[in-house]
Amino acid sequence: MATLKKEIPVNAGATPVWHAIRDFGAVHTKVAPGFLTGLEMDQGDRILTFFNGMVARERLVTLDDENCRLVYAVIDGQASHYNAAVQVFPEGDGSRIVWTIDLLPNELAPAIGTLMDVAATAMKKALAAA
Repeated sequence: MATLKKEIPVNAGATPVWHAIRDFGAVHTKVAPGFLTGLEMDQGDRILTFFNGMVARERLVTLDDENCRLVYAVIDGQASHYNAAVQVFPEGDGSRIVWTIDLLPNELAPAIGTLMDVAATAMKKALAAA
């Protein structure tokens, strides 16, 4: 199983960053606008449209306010297994996001890693305004 990890420094405090990330149904407007171009909620799942036209159905697994940690799984997409955790940590005057994805098949890792890099740029910009 491939594990991808991205640490994203953000020029905003952990509390407002966490409040944006924890809003599962607004990731396309609060967390990664431009990277995500659409979102539809369906029976608690979010169906996301990405800037490249890709569509994925994600299910919320854990929402942990005490540890500022959100876990989701992609349940409809190219991967046979895709589980991700996003956690926010205070860091100086700002915060740091740690985003970890466990993924099968391993061959998808380079493409998903590239998408994480693009997403991180959008996230850093959007969350700095949080």
